[in-house]
Amino acid sequence: MKTVAFHNLGCKVNTYELEMMQQNALKAGWKIVEFTQKADIYVVNTCSVTNIADRKSRQMLHKAKKNNPSAIVIAVGCYAQTDTKGASDDGSVDIVIGNNHKADLVTIVEQYEKDHLNRVVVDDLTKSIDYEDYNISDFKVRSRADVKIQDGCDQFCTFCIIPYARGRIRSRDPRLILEEVKSLSGSGVKEVVLTGIHLSSYGLDFHEEYSSYNKAAGQEYTNYDLLDVIEAVHDIDGIERIRLGSLEPRVITDDFLMRISLLTKVCPHFHLSLQSGCDETLKRMNRRYTTKEYADRVSLIRKYYDHPAITTDIIVGFPAETEEEFEKTCRFVEEIDYYETHIFKYSRRHGTVADTMSGQLTEAIKAKRSDVLSEVCERHKKGFMEAVIGEHEEILTEEIIRVDGKDYTIGHTKNYIMMGVEGSFEENTLIDGIVDGFLQNDIMLLKTHA
Repeated sequence: MKTVAFHNLGCKVNTYELEMMQQNALKAGWKIVEFTQKADIYVVNTCSVTNIADRKSRQMLHKAKKNNPSAIVIAVGCYAQTDTKGASDDGSVDIVIGNNHKADLVTIVEQYEKDHLNRVVVDDLTKSIDYEDYNISDFKVRSRADVKIQDGCDQFCTFCIIPYARGRIRSRDPRLILEEVKSLSGSGVKEVVLTGIHLSSYGLDFHEEYSSYNKAAGQEYTNYDLLDVIEAVHDIDGIERIRLGSLEPRVITDDFLMRISLLTKVCPHFHLSLQSGCDETLKRMNRRYTTKEYADRVSLIRKYYDHPAITTDIIVGFPAETEEEFEKTCRFVEEIDYYETHIFKYSRRHGTVADTMSGQLTEAIKAKRSDVLSEVCERHKKGFMEAVIGEHEEILTEEIIRVDGKDYTIGHTKNYIMMGVEGSFEENTLIDGIVDGFLQNDIMLLKTHA
């Protein structure tokens, strides 16, 4: 029996696709072992969103070959897609597989074992391709599961390599989405996260002007969009929560919020990508909104939801970002009052417009700005959490931790605050109570009604 070890880097889409590759490996009769163990095959599901992600991908590929020099080491995913030559020239890598051939992993390995010829299986994703679909029938998770419904991005932000790594936008057939969510519900999963590379673009390629990009769902879904998917998933019995992946501000409209606010299963947790709180910087980034437009969307959310979690991503140290521009971002973050902010130091990506821009900043400046903004964001996060003390909340249990000699079962509320309740409870259980302060720095204490 072949043994295979997997290692995943990157986003929720990668996590979902790793699940698919593991399922296919099991169906082929392979045995999955830990990545630290000796295996016949090592699969690294790579990421390329930053230079650091590229480096981590290479490090894990080298670690795999060190674990077993005679093993077949496979680079799959975004790093394999964007630096195919670098991956294929790496002495630690035996096979390179692009983003739209992950489902073919077993077949590619079996063919390679026969002739050792086809080492590189990577397509040009800048051309028109259909959505690569696969059905995951055996889910390891019990509480929260990612459901990929979209791939690709047409935004071409000047800093981003992802459109080249993932290709043009393409949406999953709604029938297959619902089939998978029903399967999840049948296995006991209570919460699903609808995710994609550019989730807000879901359904655009069903429109006539995009018809050459994706014919998988045919003309039946010409006017089908993200909101239609959310409403259809909401009707599935057994699913208690629906969480949305990262959204673009443009989808946040009165109509969108009015309709989803009627759906009780939708979590009041909105991740709206910002990247910069300065209009001049946003323009250089090719982001398609202004700070006023963004702030107006946040105000709309707060019109329909009480205490929603607003989270975001911000890049500091973008080319030519002045101290004044950075201060504008800090003031904007203060104004929006985020729950959580993921801060990234700008990373040059070969092949992007920003890589050729003048005014590249030093790593020292980026690090300093990251530290300054982190302090602002941590203060707002604590304030958001403190605001729910004394309120009634409900968590979906995930795991048990030990604090001061006692067992606590932790989980997340609908607005994604982590809380712990004293005692050991089964995973995937809904527990409600009153918030009674902090258990740890980032974990609140929930007192049950019992």
